[in-house]
Amino acid sequence: MEAIDCARRCADIMLENDASSRALGIEIDIPDAGAAIASMTVRADMLNGFDVCHGGLLFTLADTAFAFACNAYNRETLSVHAEINWRNTAHLDDRLVATAREDKQDGRHGYFSVVVRNQHDVVVAEFRGHSIARERPLFAPA
Repeated sequence: MEAIDCARRCADIMLENDASSRALGIEIDIPDAGAAIASMTVRADMLNGFDVCHGGLLFTLADTAFAFACNAYNRETLSVHAEINWRNTAHLDDRLVATAREDKQDGRHGYFSVVVRNQHDVVVAEFRGHSIARERPLFAPA
């Protein structure tokens, strides 16, 4: 199986059970193994008391892209550590796109960067994640 086909099959399996992404309207694209794009539109129920998108939801979008990127190799993979830097605010009806890429794989450990941009290509947040793979496949190889 080609790496991109494996990554997309893993994403399909994950998305099927991902109620939180569905509830937030997050869409997933897998452009390559070890990469993922998660996108969502900011709704009124995502705004905080200052009328900007809640930072926790920006983290969730970035973390979702990270999760799909690091689960590309048919090994159940979980986050060990993640951090985010908020660079700009997001507002009602903004279309946010979180692009995750693999920086390094070291055995069971993976290191990823995610950049969240709005529809004007303005960087809203930068996220870094460290993952660890378990020895559990997401699907049985053919």
